[in-house]
Amino acid sequence: MNRTQQIETRLREALSPRELTVIDDSESHRGHGGYQEGGESHFHVIIRADAFAGQSRIARHRMVHAALGPDLVKAIHALSMDLDT
Repeated sequence: MNRTQQIETRLREALSPRELTVIDDSESHRGHGGYQEGGESHFHVIIRADAFAGQSRIARHRMVHAALGPDLVKAIHALSMDLDT
């Protein structure tokens, strides 16, 4: 299972989102710090989940990081997020 699939699986299991899009944006960072040949270093996720209701922006980010787990967070160079209910 590649990182994109791991991200999607872990987020679905932890947050039960109504909407989830995981975009490997690595190629647009070619030549920048953290770029890895073959991609899977820079990601953008869009999540719409009831689990975010009443949570601050920082709390939502922490929920995503907790869902991904330290092993996967460490393997990703950059993760941008669009999180809403």
